[in-house]
Amino acid sequence: MNEPTDARLLRLHSADNVLTVIATLEAGETIRVGGDMVAVAARLAIGHKVAARDIAAGERIVKYGAPIGSATRAISAGEHVHTHNVQSDYIPTFARGEGAHYEHAQP
Repeated sequence: MNEPTDARLLRLHSADNVLTVIATLEAGETIRVGGDMVAVAARLAIGHKVAARDIAAGERIVKYGAPIGSATRAISAGEHVHTHNVQSDYIPTFARGEGAHYEHAQP
């Protein structure tokens, strides 16, 4: 994965299939991800993730060189990767605390 990538995105580990946003990206901006130009659909703040490449539904999401969950649907390169398209494989839900509704992750 030596393709040029926008300097506002950081790969934390060579095995990662997501990149971390290190400078806010505004909706409508175009970013380079793995050699492709991709339009940013919505504002992404520092710390959020985008797909480094196309990710298939059910595929493990890898950050820090370790799996952090699985894609609940296909995710395109450059697309925001978050709770709307990823499920945890380790905890029942991302919501914690009093009154949280828990749904168990499917294997």
